[in-house]
Amino acid sequence: MEKAMRNFFLFLSKNKYLTRSAKKYGLRFGAARFVAGETIEQAAAIIKELNGKGLKVTIDYLGEFVDNQKEARRMVDNCIEAIKIIGREKLDSQLSLKLTSMGMDISDDYVMSTMREIMDAANKNKVFVTIDMEDYVRCEKTLQIFKQLRREYDNIGTVIQAYLFRTSKDMEELDAYAPNLRLVKGAYKESSEVAFPNKVDVDDNYKKIIQTHLLHGHYTAVATHDDAIIEFTKQFVKEHNIPNDQFEFQMLYGIRSERQLELAQEGYTMRVYVPYGTDWYGYFMRRLAERPANVSFILKGIFKK
Repeated sequence: MEKAMRNFFLFLSKNKYLTRSAKKYGLRFGAARFVAGETIEQAAAIIKELNGKGLKVTIDYLGEFVDNQKEARRMVDNCIEAIKIIGREKLDSQLSLKLTSMGMDISDDYVMSTMREIMDAANKNKVFVTIDMEDYVRCEKTLQIFKQLRREYDNIGTVIQAYLFRTSKDMEELDAYAPNLRLVKGAYKESSEVAFPNKVDVDDNYKKIIQTHLLHGHYTAVATHDDAIIEFTKQFVKEHNIPNDQFEFQMLYGIRSERQLELAQEGYTMRVYVPYGTDWYGYFMRRLAERPANVSFILKGIFKK
């Protein structure tokens, strides 16, 4: 049943009609639990609140699969505006973005131009930028773009997904770049030809890449809500004398908020992934797909008087 619900919500996440409708009607039907408003001003207020609780943040102006320069320009401008506000208001926040929203599907030259514009603004404002990983067909190009930008900028990282067969090889090739990586299980629906279909295999590979990256001395963001993975990481760094400033935990805004505070209070760096913007629908559906238990919360929110 859970697998069927996951597939159902992943299917819905790619429905263009529903995406347009969601933009029109705003953050209704429970999405506000996971999305920090539609504007950077609304998101900045959330960031300040989280910072006040001892939590670090990375923000993401939602949007993906942009296929025209006008829309990509809007996305780029919003990212630069967010960077400036982070710098001006001295928020403890990084920026996350998707290359498809920066024009990757338009042309290689265009996305490199927009990304250099963003990175120059990030350098000026001392903001770290993480390139989110998207679906499998865009994985190779995403990593190639990251490698090129990593040669030019120090304040950039990317994401590696444990459920892909290619992940170990990718990490071997990235090692020379001393990369700051966010390690995740993976949230897209992929073929069993390219991804582990069974959770136990994904979890085993996840633990493997966490170990590898930490032992190589690179900064590691363990992005998970899974207590087993969190405890595994805590025990591993203790056994290998890995300092707390070499890694952090990351969780999504609106999910396991109490656990986030607990980890921060235990002395671990805890970063909250805070999305905002009007293009929230695809992100919201993937959150429901990852954790179908969230559906009951949403239904209660819809029918609650």
